[in-house]
Amino acid sequence: MIDPLRRLLARTWRCLAAPRMVYGLRSGDGAWRPHSRVSTHAHIESPAGLRLGDHVFIGHFNFIDASGGLTLGEGCQITNHCSVLTHSSHLALRLERERYWGHAAPAGMQREATAIGAWSFVGPHSTIAPGARIGRGVLVKAYSFVAGEVPDFAVVEGQPARVVGDTRELDRAWIEAHAAAYGADAAAAYEAWVREGAA
Repeated sequence: MIDPLRRLLARTWRCLAAPRMVYGLRSGDGAWRPHSRVSTHAHIESPAGLRLGDHVFIGHFNFIDASGGLTLGEGCQITNHCSVLTHSSHLALRLERERYWGHAAPAGMQREATAIGAWSFVGPHSTIAPGARIGRGVLVKAYSFVAGEVPDFAVVEGQPARVVGDTRELDRAWIEAHAAAYGADAAAAYEAWVREGAA
């Protein structure tokens, strides 16, 4: 009798404690984003500073810091075990040392707005530094550290991340290989989207 009860309790605990995706998310500006999803095991710091488009995905075990202002564009995906930052305290820790504890505005604290463009993808275990500006359609490969500006449609990897490719080349190769199934209308819509931001 003990073993079946123990198995039932273990199964129940796994069901209650396991990460789940919650559908629908409110942007910091009050807008409801019904197609966005966020994990029950992701932490959003200062949600009032988060501005997001719809169709955003924030996966399991992420730290999303919106304290300095964070914009996640339409369809942005942040996979798992990522940190998206708008503040950094490593300089302040060294400058203030013991005085850092409880200090409201320590010397050296960096706080900058961060933005990730529409339909960009952040791979697992990546860190997006405060003040990073990631364009639209970008692929951030796993384990990358991204700081500064990333152009639209870049493929970036490494620590620090550097541009190693162009997502349009990947996309067009896939479209060509699957032209019949993807369809001419979808291909035309893709090309229109790519041209949309070109000046």
